Amino acid sequence: MANSTETVPTVTAKPRPNENRSTTPGSDGFKSYISSGWAERVDTLPPAREQAPFAAARRARVSAMYPGQRLIVPAGRLKQRSNDTDYAFRAHSSFSHLTGWGSDSEPGAVLVLEPTTTGHDATLYFRERAGRDSDEFYANADIGEFWIGPRPSIAQVASDLAITVRGIADLDSVLTVVDSETLVIREADPAFTVAVDEGRLRFAADKVLGDNATNTPFSLEVNGEHETDDRFARDLSELRLVKDSYEIAQMRLAIAATGRGFEDVIRDLPRSSAHERGERLVEGVFNTRARSDGNAVGYDTIAASGPHACILHWTRNDGPLNPGDLILLDAGIEVDSYYTADVTRTLPVDGTFSPVQRRVYEAVREAADAAFAVAKPGAIFREVHAAAMAVIARRTAEWGMLPVTAEEALKPENGQHRRYMVHGTSHHLGIDVHDCAQARRDMYLDGVIEAGMIFTIEPGLYFQPDDLTVPFEFRGIGVRIEDDVLITATGAENLSVGIPRTADDVEAWIASLTA
Repeated sequence: MANSTETVPTVTAKPRPNENRSTTPGSDGFKSYISSGWAERVDTLPPAREQAPFAAARRARVSAMYPGQRLIVPAGRLKQRSNDTDYAFRAHSSFSHLTGWGSDSEPGAVLVLEPTTTGHDATLYFRERAGRDSDEFYANADIGEFWIGPRPSIAQVASDLAITVRGIADLDSVLTVVDSETLVIREADPAFTVAVDEGRLRFAADKVLGDNATNTPFSLEVNGEHETDDRFARDLSELRLVKDSYEIAQMRLAIAATGRGFEDVIRDLPRSSAHERGERLVEGVFNTRARSDGNAVGYDTIAASGPHACILHWTRNDGPLNPGDLILLDAGIEVDSYYTADVTRTLPVDGTFSPVQRRVYEAVREAADAAFAVAKPGAIFREVHAAAMAVIARRTAEWGMLPVTAEEALKPENGQHRRYMVHGTSHHLGIDVHDCAQARRDMYLDGVIEAGMIFTIEPGLYFQPDDLTVPFEFRGIGVRIEDDVLITATGAENLSVGIPRTADDVEAWIASLTA
């Protein structure tokens, strides 16, 4: 990786301390020469992207929730991986949801909804590209086009997103008028949040000193609670509980790409099962499809073979794929709009389930089918989980694993069957793999299922290799089946149904792709 020296505006990030090892030219002759001799740049304005009107409608809904209040939603900044290298940038989900800017979004950008007498004016602030006469062009490794490639102009972003856009320097004018009513998504950009907090504190202090104002919504304590900001984050999270038609279409794209990724993995099973770290090969094959058909993986791929399948979030992926074992593959592709699939299939490495593996697998599928049966408009979200748990309790009791009957285990004060499935059956899915996570309990777990919701159904059974409550032949077997579900007016559509899920279909699928 090339060396660099850069000067980053304080509104976006502090410059990195690498001057004592930089060899970037700084002579007058170089600066004069590099600033000239470039072809004229034609600033072609793109049409508004498909999601622009949907983002505008979402902003209108937020505006109606908070009349008269300034609302600030940062995209976030680059996050350091090591020394002067960064993780790939991903904008905060609320920022992307309200702007329509996805994988091509710019670090340090900020969306501001400025209150008016009729609602809010939306303005997007971002670090505009530097001219060829600026040293940022060649010396700033964060935003310089010599380092990261062409960047859009203010006019291009404004046309693309159908929103008012201003340069990042103009964001200072927002900070000077921040008042105690101003709200910010705190987690998106902690450094920028500090600047907003300081502005609110100054405003509140001035009010108190100037006219003995009453208590303001923002705490004057430096380390006080930020309930109003938390409520703002909650409302933006709940805004995503019901998906619009654009979001549903993007989810279909993400799931279709994920299905192709699973097929790639199966085709490669002969190679990966011959490698001492075959799980890594599985991960790599799937990630290749994610980068070719989407933006990236939506979360770290779980490629858990053998007893690793009993570890719910096994992402080290450094084990072998042994014949006779199962591999639990929990993976999802995130498309450029940031919408992600989340699918799990449990596959026999050598293409055939053993009788015990099949028994466990089909019990998990039975639990999933029971959950599907109750997933419909008007049901309570937690009822989906309860339906799956009834099957899990019944089957583990039949297999002699429970110290009580299935009926006793299902009582709220008991729950012995949960030893073999400690996670929930469903979570909302969309622009985040665990979408709407900041929603209130009565909107989420105790919420009423509505048409347009998308969530997972993912029961599992995990029999740890050292669990003495489990018959020997079951130990070390972990199975999860996870599908992505769209609630329709009449029931549930399994969006991932094209990815085989019965034991017979899985075996036939593997045979057809590895023959």
